[in-house]
Amino acid sequence: MDLFVSELFYSIQGESTRAGFPSFFIRLAGCNLNCAWCDTAHARSGGRRMSIDRIVKEAAKYPALDHITITGGEPLCQEGAPGLIERLARSHAVQLETNGSIDLGVVPPEVRKIVDVKTPSSGEEGSFLMENLRLVGARDEIKFVIADRKDYTFARAFVKKHLAKSAAVVNFSPVRGAMPPSELAGLILSDGLRVRLNLQLHAVVWPAGEPKKR
Repeated sequence: MDLFVSELFYSIQGESTRAGFPSFFIRLAGCNLNCAWCDTAHARSGGRRMSIDRIVKEAAKYPALDHITITGGEPLCQEGAPGLIERLARSHAVQLETNGSIDLGVVPPEVRKIVDVKTPSSGEEGSFLMENLRLVGARDEIKFVIADRKDYTFARAFVKKHLAKSAAVVNFSPVRGAMPPSELAGLILSDGLRVRLNLQLHAVVWPAGEPKKR
């Protein structure tokens, strides 16, 4: 089955607990949401048609990988995405970045899931599929992207109500130019939250824009 691919590139993982490690990125095109602060708006549509075999061959060009990242857009919008994920997971560690609005039951259990819960500033609050919480385990991560105090209050309440017993890593990610990392760090410490401050490492390493090896 073919998929629509926005871009393929080899780089350093910028987010999650795998930040800093080499990764091959597969950015699939298309998304069912329209977040106000999306930093990959170009991936919401378009893309070039590629077969699963071709994508797997491209990934094989980079043997020194820590993992493969499948992202978007929203990768699970495409019918062929579960097949691609399953195929890659046979021989690689795979990390899936998803917006949390689509059933995660199609994702193989050995795949690390980075699952968003959309905050109010995104314009997509309420899109998270609550049934997905039962499919997020100790190897997975949940991410809140935070632009202001309202987002922080929302995320804090969600964590206390729904994630108190979760084994997943919880990431609080400041929106660049909106929420200073130092402010978010102070709020986390002040409230005694057991969450991870998730900065975009690639933006620190390459502030003028990330060079992507294709």
